[in-house]
Parts: sequence; C-alpha cells; structure tokens
Amino acid sequence: MSDKIYDFDLETIAKLADIVKEKELGEITVSTGEKSITVKGRKCPPMPPMPPMGMPIQHDMMPVTMNAAAAGAAPTVEAQNAVCGNVVKAPIVGTFYAAPDPSKPPFAEVGKHVKKGDVLMIIESMKLMNEITSEYDGIVKQILVKNGEAVDYDQPIMIIE
Repeated sequence: MSDKIYDFDLETIAKLADIVKEKELGEITVSTGEKSITVKGRKCPPMPPMPPMGMPIQHDMMPVTMNAAAAGAAPTVEAQNAVCGNVVKAPIVGTFYAAPDPSKPPFAEVGKHVKKGDVLMIIESMKLMNEITSEYDGIVKQILVKNGEAVDYDQPIMIIE
C-alpha cells in the first residue's frame, strides 16, 4: 500500500507537481468528495515598489535630437550625442502645449529667435496652465516633444542655440 496524504497517494501528488512544472501553471487543485488538494508552482517575483505619490520618477534618458523626417523613428546614438546649445527642460510634470489656444500660432517654432523671458510653452499640470519662459536668448534649434504630449519633470523639451 502506498503512502497517503489527506486521502491522496504520493504518486498522484507527484504527478500533479510534474504537471504544474511542465505546463508552468500557477497552481492545480484536485477534489474528491469533501477532500481537495492544491499543488502550487513557483511564484513570480514581486513587483518593484512604486515611488511615493508626488515624487518624480528618475529616468536615465539622454536628450534626443529630432527633425521632422525622423520624428517617428527611433533615436540613434549619433542623434543622442549631437545635442548642442541650451536645453530647455520641463520644470514640472504635465501636458505640453506649444500655443495658448489650438487656433493661435505656437509660442516658439524651430528657427524662431527668442529672448530671455519670452513664453516658450504652456505646461498644464493639475488643471493649471503654467507659462514656461525662456532663460536664454537665441534661436530655437529643435522642439523635442509634440503638442499635447505628456512631459516629466526635468525632461528636455527644446534646444536653443
């Protein structure tokens, strides 16, 4: 007579364990009458903890240069290293808007001369429209995000030479 655990023989339990392992199941349960047995597979590793609310998420991102033709393409190493000029970064998390209203022209466009203090964009955060001004005099070389796109704190938005 074979050994039994809760009215299940060890051979049946071993077969269930093999099935769970082979099929990469989370668990399998077998019932007979009022008795049942559950064999569990290995557990997935726990999810990494999320940062507390209000804390910025750290990104190991290099600024990326884009032109109109490559806007949809993946950035290359050469493009990442080609950044020259003053990088305007998002001072807050929110949604980038290039113009005060969809029917009005953008505050800044590639090739346009801007002065220190000129409004470059609006970042909407928590239903507040925040005008972001230039800290530099120069010509807008590149705009790195699209209108209506979400931006993170300290994310590069545009390049001014």
